[in-house]
Amino acid sequence: MQIRIGSRGSVLARWQAEHVQDRLRALGHAIEIVIITTTGDRVQDRRLEAVGGKGAFLKEIEEALLAHEVDLAVHSLKDVPTALPAGLHLVAMLERADPRDVLLSAGLGLRELPAGARVGTTSLRRRAQVLALRPDLVVQDLRGNVDTRIRRLREGLFDAILLARAGLVRLGREGEATEVLEPDVLLPAPGQGAIALECRTDDAGTASAVASLHHEPTARAVSAERAFLAALHGGCNVPLGAHATTTAEGLHLRGLVAREDGSAVVRGERQGPDPLAVGRSLAEDLLARGARELLGA
Repeated sequence: MQIRIGSRGSVLARWQAEHVQDRLRALGHAIEIVIITTTGDRVQDRRLEAVGGKGAFLKEIEEALLAHEVDLAVHSLKDVPTALPAGLHLVAMLERADPRDVLLSAGLGLRELPAGARVGTTSLRRRAQVLALRPDLVVQDLRGNVDTRIRRLREGLFDAILLARAGLVRLGREGEATEVLEPDVLLPAPGQGAIALECRTDDAGTASAVASLHHEPTARAVSAERAFLAALHGGCNVPLGAHATTTAEGLHLRGLVAREDGSAVVRGERQGPDPLAVGRSLAEDLLARGARELLGA
């Protein structure tokens, strides 16, 4: 088949698109990458939630899919809302990379940073969890791609920054991380580390072409995380985290909802064989224990 892949233009997005391109070419398909500039890429001077949340990184790509200008979109799953536009669906999930967050600094770990140290991140989830652990730190907004964020750290605008480890690994820069933060310190975003492929629901040819790239264990884990997210009606405007792992019982899911300033955090965990049931059950548990008030705020 001839397949046009729609992708953002950042170095990391290009890596992801080229990775899918290489795998599809190895299967005999002819692939073209079409770079699409999204609202999230254009508007860098405002907080992400002010320009539409993480969906701001998808809107124009999904419009191109629906207009038949591209056939396949390659996304970081953590940027994909749980509700997709009519006529589109997630057709494959690639094997997940390390979902953990990392801290980059001049050498100090999160617990070692001095009081008043400036920590940069765009994520409300990271902000809330850092402040819950270290309320004496100053967390400041930091937009931009991986290169831009690391450059601002090196220029001394921040004492530390937080990034997803998967992105650094894919760019061959994992050695720049000072500390890898375990999920019990900083719970990842739902879907973090996973790459999702999206196409039109009526495009059986593209769906068939990418079917062999699908990794079912990853799909089950992220389905639980996204069911948790959907049940909370959460998005980029809500500080929440979720991380599922495979167990003998099926899946073990940990989740949290927090206040942005870190002054309140509701945590919980569930396990079971059905990803959707596990995610919804954990969401209901957290709502009953105070998450409803945090979400309302």
